[in-house]
Amino acid sequence: MFEKTPARAMSDTVAQQLLEQIERGSFTDTGKLPTESHLAEAFGVSRTVIREAVSRLRNEGVVESRQGSGVFIAQHGLIRPLRIDYEEAVGAGSILHLLAMRRAIEAEVAAEAARLRSPDDVAMIEAALSNIETAVAAGRDGVAEDLAFHRAIAASTGNPYFLKTLRFLGQYLEAGMAVTRSNEALSDDFSRQVREEHRAIVDAIREGDVMAASTAARAHMINAARRLKIAGQQ
Repeated sequence: MFEKTPARAMSDTVAQQLLEQIERGSFTDTGKLPTESHLAEAFGVSRTVIREAVSRLRNEGVVESRQGSGVFIAQHGLIRPLRIDYEEAVGAGSILHLLAMRRAIEAEVAAEAARLRSPDDVAMIEAALSNIETAVAAGRDGVAEDLAFHRAIAASTGNPYFLKTLRFLGQYLEAGMAVTRSNEALSDDFSRQVREEHRAIVDAIREGDVMAASTAARAHMINAARRLKIAGQQ
């Protein structure tokens, strides 16, 4: 059932293979994992490695220990959280893929914001936009403020999953955004473009123009990818 695991692979590989077996339904009859000693023999590793692998799955909510009974698949253990490997995600190609995913989300977020925004929401979005200008004027790159601006738009929809998704993506996109703003030869032109694109989004949201807000947000993400490509070529 299991592949023999080299000692150097340690617990991460064991945990991944265990997870794959769980997802395939290998333990659905009883819902119980084999004993520690059985797993150690099957994987060809020490019981310490197995213990660490099971601990990782337990921490992720995949399995749970029951006193005196063993380790069982948790009730919601197969509902997996979205995870993206950071080292892979910050590569130029991956960042562009993430931007493409964000483009679809941001377009819908802006449309919903235009449809549902309140005067207080618009004021919050305007304040977040002003914070970007303040940061840039103070000599900072404004990346954190930029991400906060987009989160303010998401917050105005009242949909917590928009906000959670943008927060999740933001941690990987921040590095790519910093690249486009660290190139001195391009920074002035890029800053002007970003300001105009942001303003177009805000104006559409304020006016309640759903289509214009969606189009402006989509254009902003397309241009963000273009700027990243240009900055990476310098």
